[in-house]
Amino acid sequence: MTTLTTRQEKVAKSTKTHVATGIAAATFISSGIGVFVMGLLTTGAVISAGLKDAINLWNPAGPLSGKSTFAVLAWLISWGVMNTLWKGKEMDLHKSYIITLLLISLGVLFTFPPVFEAFE
Repeated sequence: MTTLTTRQEKVAKSTKTHVATGIAAATFISSGIGVFVMGLLTTGAVISAGLKDAINLWNPAGPLSGKSTFAVLAWLISWGVMNTLWKGKEMDLHKSYIITLLLISLGVLFTFPPVFEAFE
């Protein structure tokens, strides 16, 4: 009985735990991409009348309908692609978190009225 316990202890000490963090990294970064696309489309609609008309998917809501639709599509597509590519892989969550914060910060900045009104 003691031999079995000793063997189990040796195996437990020698095995390194592998944590697949790819799915979490994909989730973080894709959310940042969605926010960033929303910010780009918000500023882009102010800069370009053609873009503003192109993203007007429903007249009562105006270009907001396209901004939100395309931001959600960018989030879903990027999440699906990254989730597929990074599933089961170990990713650096700290870098993923920094990238996500950067994308969200830029997206929020581009939706801030003094920023996009500067391009009018």
